[in-house]
Amino acid sequence: MNTQHRMEERLWEYIDGTGTAGDKQQIEDLLQQHAEWREKYRELLEISQALKSSELEEPSLRFSKNIMEEIAKLHIAPATKTYINNRIILGIGLFFVSLLVAILVYGFSQMDWSSAESNSISDKLSKVDISKFFNNSLINVFMMVNVLLGLVLVDNYLNNKRKQFRKEA
Repeated sequence: MNTQHRMEERLWEYIDGTGTAGDKQQIEDLLQQHAEWREKYRELLEISQALKSSELEEPSLRFSKNIMEEIAKLHIAPATKTYINNRIILGIGLFFVSLLVAILVYGFSQMDWSSAESNSISDKLSKVDISKFFNNSLINVFMMVNVLLGLVLVDNYLNNKRKQFRKEA
């Protein structure tokens, strides 16, 4: 079966003219020496000529137009509106935003605000060692997911605003 498939593959390359010059010479030698190769070559050559001479059938223009008119009648609802509740998305977004705010509040609460050494916030922030908060890879992944979900939430909000703007215009 594999040799038969390989023979057909090589003969198609020969018929299409996609093989190298060495391959063409080998196939010509095989065609002269083996009756099985000659018979298969004639068969494939007939198929190739039949394919080249046949015209592709196309549906009439009216048929395509009828199909498009039927599709337009269906009023297909957007898929997300059927199973996504906007209040749930808003709740999830608020949860993650509040989680980020809580992390920031915790970080600022760990700063020593009563020290008289420096009065500026930038000096105090430079002394905060955030490596003890973000040294775990799980926390890093969690923060990246939060950032991505926040970006999705902002994108969703801006898309809704754009849709409302288009409706008004």
